Amino acid sequence: MKTWLYYLLAAIVLSATAFMLGAYQTDIYRKLLLWITLALSYNFLFGISGQVAFSHFSFYGIGAYAIVILVTQLGLPLLLAVPATVAICVLLALLVALPATRLEGFYLALATLAFAQLFIVALNEGGSLTGGTGGLANYRLPDIFGLRVTGPWYTVVIVLLMLSTLATLWRLDRSWFGRACRAVRDNAEAAAAMGVNVRRTKVLAYAITSAMAGVAGMVYAFVDNNVNPHIFGLENAFLLLFMVIVGGSGQHAGAILGAVLLYVMPFVLSPLIGHHHALVFGLFMVLAVMFQPKGLIGLWLRWGWRPRTQAASAAPPAAPAAVTPSKGAA
Repeated sequence: MKTWLYYLLAAIVLSATAFMLGAYQTDIYRKLLLWITLALSYNFLFGISGQVAFSHFSFYGIGAYAIVILVTQLGLPLLLAVPATVAICVLLALLVALPATRLEGFYLALATLAFAQLFIVALNEGGSLTGGTGGLANYRLPDIFGLRVTGPWYTVVIVLLMLSTLATLWRLDRSWFGRACRAVRDNAEAAAAMGVNVRRTKVLAYAITSAMAGVAGMVYAFVDNNVNPHIFGLENAFLLLFMVIVGGSGQHAGAILGAVLLYVMPFVLSPLIGHHHALVFGLFMVLAVMFQPKGLIGLWLRWGWRPRTQAASAAPPAAPAAVTPSKGAA
């Protein structure tokens, strides 16, 4: 079956699900789809390009706050506010990436962690612009071409966002850029010797994935019609990292699996064991990292399943074609 048919089938099934849920289930379903979207883009940054950054969730918040401020306080039409918000996310990502990507490993993590904390401080001290500690509320999504997109139809928008993010990252991973990112992740010196511009690759990967996080944040802003600093705190930034690690770093399917599992787990455990679910949650993550370092998707890999990107690289090279001597050869 062609790839686009898989996406079409997934879009139909996931969108149809939106029309069969109640209000509470719809809220959980929407946020789950957004967590999957975030995990996919962060997996490309962390798992494929090898950048340990804690600023990804901050760009999610930047996208959410920017679209609300542009629409509600500056009065921009939605069709102008959306590209303006994307531009803001890309610009800020470049401003962070240009100096930060000179760093590696622990130092890159610290630099982006400082940016994430600075973002929270700016939100809390932003006064009427950001709403301070209380955030911004009592707004709604403007009409689009005279149509009001609400209820399950807005969930369809989130489904399309998630699938388009997956399709874009899948194509990027299979392109020369994806191969360059993996090469830089595995051995930056060897990649540079092969002609890969290491710094440009890192900056582009950071900017692209941060912009994707910002787009997801724009959509989230109109899920609850409320944004506040607590939502975009460091706790969720670390949860996003755990989703990718537990699911399987560097694998798109692993990011999806990790996001679904770690987001749904508290809803399942809390009614059973109450507030002790946090202890079980932490214990599960420790055990997963200790005994399944390749992530839960590694269990599938043991059973012989391979994503196309790995299957293509693991296939043995084709035997050279036999050379037929010409008639004039001796």
